[in-house]
Amino acid sequence: MDEVIGLFPTPLMRAPACVPEAIVQGLAAHFSALATEENNSSANLVHTRMLQPGDSPLLVEAAGLITPKLVEFGALLFGERLGWSIKEMWVNVLDNGGHQAMHNHANSFISGVVYLTPADPSSRTVFMKSPGGVDFSFKNDHAGVATGPYNAEKWISPAPSPGDLVLFPSYLMHAVPPNAGARRITLALNAIPAGLDSWGYTIRFAG
Repeated sequence: MDEVIGLFPTPLMRAPACVPEAIVQGLAAHFSALATEENNSSANLVHTRMLQPGDSPLLVEAAGLITPKLVEFGALLFGERLGWSIKEMWVNVLDNGGHQAMHNHANSFISGVVYLTPADPSSRTVFMKSPGGVDFSFKNDHAGVATGPYNAEKWISPAPSPGDLVLFPSYLMHAVPPNAGARRITLALNAIPAGLDSWGYTIRFAG
């Protein structure tokens, strides 16, 4: 019997309703007013400064709910339940017509998004293959091609609800297409483990 084996898959965790409604509404109301930093991707996208969980009781509560999920997801990446801390958090406010260009997150191992408002179907987060290093020089791409996990170049995440959390490896490329709907507010984060040990070579990360 022939067998197809998916080698080295990339994990992505969805945790529906990870953050309860009261905290979600509090975060959206408080931090959307503080989102004044411009983003060079789009004139209709602004964000807060980089925040630490200790900057607000709301962030402390959110971090307390997210951190166990980081431990669980980190075990998939590193094969061990390590101590994890959130390195930084920030709130994005994407108005009608705004978008976020393709990017990944440096100097972290797990990145995540908590959705604080509904997202219009046009502005669901899109995850993409790295633009170089893994593709053949020639492509087969036309109307008759059946797209599957081994030839797709992007994956559009399911429609989120407020309070949903998505975690993914920080190297994974992602973007938000132009928003055709109402204001979309998200809480983004980067996280690091306490340290990594490779047969006695140990590196520690400051949380």
